Amino acid sequence: MLFQRIKGLKTLVFSLAGFVLTYIFIMKSQEFWLKQMTIIEPLLMVLLAVVIVFASYFNRSRLAFLSLLWLLYYGSLSFPLPWSNWLAQQGDWVTIFGCSSLLLLSLIKDRGVISIHGIYRLFFLSFAGVITFFWLEMSESIIAFVKASLGLELLQQSIRVELPVALCCLIIFLRAIVKSDLVVSATFISFVVWVLHQYQLISLPIPLTILLLSLYYLLVIVIDAYSLAYRDDLTGLPSRRALNQLALSLGRKYTVAMLDIDHFKKFNDTYGHDIGDQVLKLVAKKIGEVKGGGKAFRYGGEEFTIVFKRKNIEQALAELEAVRQAIQDYKIVIRHPQRKTKQERSGKKGSNGNDFKTVSVTISIGAAVRENKQSFEQALKCSDQALYRAKKKGRNNVSFDA
Repeated sequence: MLFQRIKGLKTLVFSLAGFVLTYIFIMKSQEFWLKQMTIIEPLLMVLLAVVIVFASYFNRSRLAFLSLLWLLYYGSLSFPLPWSNWLAQQGDWVTIFGCSSLLLLSLIKDRGVISIHGIYRLFFLSFAGVITFFWLEMSESIIAFVKASLGLELLQQSIRVELPVALCCLIIFLRAIVKSDLVVSATFISFVVWVLHQYQLISLPIPLTILLLSLYYLLVIVIDAYSLAYRDDLTGLPSRRALNQLALSLGRKYTVAMLDIDHFKKFNDTYGHDIGDQVLKLVAKKIGEVKGGGKAFRYGGEEFTIVFKRKNIEQALAELEAVRQAIQDYKIVIRHPQRKTKQERSGKKGSNGNDFKTVSVTISIGAAVRENKQSFEQALKCSDQALYRAKKKGRNNVSFDA
């Protein structure tokens, strides 16, 4: 149960590990990079602009605004902009504003940059700057109270700066481990880099640091774009396009299976498409947990495909039977789409007793092993024919093409 709540931990750990390893590599080869600073510094502004354009095009507004903030910060350090002198004198404000901006970007959703949502987000970022200013003003009174009441002079600066920084860090970290999202992980990594930079704990020059972050943002955009193109939105499983890509890398030995939810059209007609979508997601989750090296895909509608690389039919059948049995035994609790009252939202049963339903579904499976000189499409067709036989035999069984 705990691991279900921290489903973003894996994403965060891998993101951190990749970033740290790259950072160490740059540190080890810093002598080479420092010789390229005359090229890196002018190109860094262009690279950040490119990241902003790419992030905007793929509707990754959080990365677009994050890159914009880095662009403004680096520009303020490199050029005599109207506000550069003021920023140089407002170290506490810069530190806290950066943290609060990253906190805001970790909490909001991605929307179009050039839209009313983009204007809202600019407003909220500006508002974060105002709130930071008022906090620094109010903190003087809080510090005076602590000093007079408790006599803890050492905590004065901690209350002013470290307290809001720590709170932002805690919230962003919790957000990153709860939500499996590469952008949120990138926000947390950016937060760590920002704080270490502000406290001068990073020896890497700021242009190289921002360059590394910019390339990291580009990588996140590419991975997200790939996921968008090759992953089914409803079920979270790889899509049919991803299946076709996998087919290009398959060797001579593999088993392919087609799976279909029994009587799903009738189920949709009875309960409605909203509940039907819930069932599709829950069944897809069970299918995605297939063992034995199987790779699950959503083929279309209520049909799914599992491919077993380098597995014969006997090895695959045992895993397919386990999937079929797991779905048959799984009691699916589906929430009523119209639950609105506080009592219903808390999971308690309403007076009508219809706030949730428990249903069971079954699947039919057809499997086929790839024969000599047979293409993937032909092997898939054989598994589809085996699926048809499974349905003719009464459904809720596994049939295979011998």
